[in-house]
Amino acid sequence: MARNYSLMTAVLCWSGLAVMSSLYVTIPLTALFAGHFGVTMTQAAAAGSVYSLGFAAGCLVYGAVSDKYGRRKVIVIGLIALTFVSLLLGTADSFSSIIALRCLQGAAAATFSPVALAYAVEMYPPEKRVTAIGFISTGFLVAGIVGQVVSSLISELYGWNAVFYLLAAVYAATVMLVLRLLPKGEIQNASARISEPLAQIGKVFGQKQLVFCYIVALVLLMTFVSMYTVLGSYLTGPEFGLNSRQVLYIRSAGVLGMLVSPFAGRLARRFGVRTVLRGGLLVAAASLAAMGVTPDLSFLVCVSLVFVAGIALSVPSLIALVGQWGGKARGIAVSVYTFILFAGTSVGPVLSVRLMQMGSYSLTFALLALILGAGLLAACLIRGDASEKTTAG
Repeated sequence: MARNYSLMTAVLCWSGLAVMSSLYVTIPLTALFAGHFGVTMTQAAAAGSVYSLGFAAGCLVYGAVSDKYGRRKVIVIGLIALTFVSLLLGTADSFSSIIALRCLQGAAAATFSPVALAYAVEMYPPEKRVTAIGFISTGFLVAGIVGQVVSSLISELYGWNAVFYLLAAVYAATVMLVLRLLPKGEIQNASARISEPLAQIGKVFGQKQLVFCYIVALVLLMTFVSMYTVLGSYLTGPEFGLNSRQVLYIRSAGVLGMLVSPFAGRLARRFGVRTVLRGGLLVAAASLAAMGVTPDLSFLVCVSLVFVAGIALSVPSLIALVGQWGGKARGIAVSVYTFILFAGTSVGPVLSVRLMQMGSYSLTFALLALILGAGLLAACLIRGDASEKTTAG
């Protein structure tokens, strides 16, 4: 039976956006949690941190599980778990329940990211693979804005509980879409024990090319999150004096930069995956450095969009290279990539605060550009190209 790759891509992109939105929905709810449950702001922020812990742990496990039992099956079970956990979150009556359930929600959400990327590498022909990964990555990136915006609006109108009820409904609908529209695919290693792929983590780090890829992964979303953290502080400070709603509009505009991600595949076919990765990183690093050059709001917004576009081109290109160099250990290689990417995301806010304490916003943007430049250097050391190995997937 012929596969409808466009429909498959649409389902994976939507699923990625829906699943990853759960990471960001508690950011606007922190103050509400603090007031409702009588905890400090720092304690309320733990609702995001424990999600990160569950997600990070899951990333290392589910790729191996999907090697044995099948990619689509793991995705479906994870979405069902997300549906029920999100419903329970909506009914939670204590902050300790929120903390426990958010950790479980993160663990359930981790069934999608590494597994869906491995699924795309295997199910798509080489000429369509990077484009598909680009759309999935776009879903992941856009979730960072959509999750916050939707959570803010729904909680304002109906209360924080409604945010989780909405998520549950979205996940239930997504389960049906995945079951009806995504083909099963082949099980990679039905006879293997779960511990076997996990034991390959050492081999994954023993491959120099993957290590270079992981260095890029570490700084990629670390600088993405840091940029928006610093930008928010910069725009609300005395230099610009914008209110929170105006800053939200500027964050939302970042979606425009993310829309270039699906074109990474077309560019990769023409110029090569490594070239697109290096070009995206160069554009992003240069944009970061330029953001502190002049206190002009229009210039700052435009340069931030160019930065996001560079990141959006880099992510799918990097995933394609990880899939290539992962070979038969692709599942665990992509899982480790997702874990490192997510670890970098978690470090981003802390890093940006520390950098801002060191000096001016101009210096902070310059230092972030240097950190991303380290990723560019690692990208220049990666050999091979995804188009040169068509057997992966």
